[in-house]
Amino acid sequence: MELIRGLHNLRPRHRGCVATIGAFDGVHLGHQAVIRHLLDKAQELGLPSVIIVFEPLPREYFAPIQAPARLMSFWEKCRALEQLGVDRVLRIRFNESLREMSAQQFIDDIFVAGLGVRYVVLGDDFRFGNDRQGDVKFIQEQGLRYGYDAGPTPTCSIGGERVSSTRIREALENADFQQAERLLGRPYSISGRVIYGRQLGRTIGTPTANLELRRLRAPLAGVYAVEVNGGGVQAATGVANVGVRPTVEDSIKANLEVHLLDREIELYGQHIEVIFRHKLRDEQQFGSVDELTANIQRDIEQTRTWFSQR
Repeated sequence: MELIRGLHNLRPRHRGCVATIGAFDGVHLGHQAVIRHLLDKAQELGLPSVIIVFEPLPREYFAPIQAPARLMSFWEKCRALEQLGVDRVLRIRFNESLREMSAQQFIDDIFVAGLGVRYVVLGDDFRFGNDRQGDVKFIQEQGLRYGYDAGPTPTCSIGGERVSSTRIREALENADFQQAERLLGRPYSISGRVIYGRQLGRTIGTPTANLELRRLRAPLAGVYAVEVNGGGVQAATGVANVGVRPTVEDSIKANLEVHLLDREIELYGQHIEVIFRHKLRDEQQFGSVDELTANIQRDIEQTRTWFSQR
């Protein structure tokens, strides 16, 4: 899959495609329906498929602290889109000039002049442009003018409700991992490269692998029973903490650290996936490292018990 980093990197060879636009946070079943529509049309027309995304997400640009937590980082999103068979991702920086761009200008500058679209796929409720005019009807009307076609993808519903990133965040907040999996079409996980941490875990007998979350905050917080893939392990059981580590440092930046049960393996620099299976407790601040150590051992035993009873 080709990543096009900004409009200035569009070339003549990028013209002529089937395109869609959206946040695609989580690449859940609703997104997958849009992507199937995109890929089917691309195959039918013999053209490459293109997904247009914004970075940062618009709500992060307007209110970074109040914006909903991302379900996945940008790079996790790219990997998921590549696995589904998308040919290209056009990443556009969301800034003041893009914020002020009307739907008409977006179509003129990006869909037509930039990409030379032949077909546009949209979710049936998606809108863009500072005037919110960029819906399916408007795009279809402009297609008559510019010579491209456009069509909506029907809403994907489960349990009588629309599949959405908001529903998945709510499920994760409630530690309802079965519901999150139903909406995503796969278990919820966070993946990334293992980096060097403070090494505290090694000093108290529970070494941890620390992941870069690459997002402002995580959609879940606490201590979890997890499975880990990558770095030479497959479905390895472990205990993960997602939060700000209040006992050992004063920080507002979310971290993910995971301790593998009964394994001694070097994971620094490796790319791993942490799959969340069960919540053990909320994150807590303890009065001492000794108290923290005792609770970690309790978490480990609860994790062993939970996996043994699955």
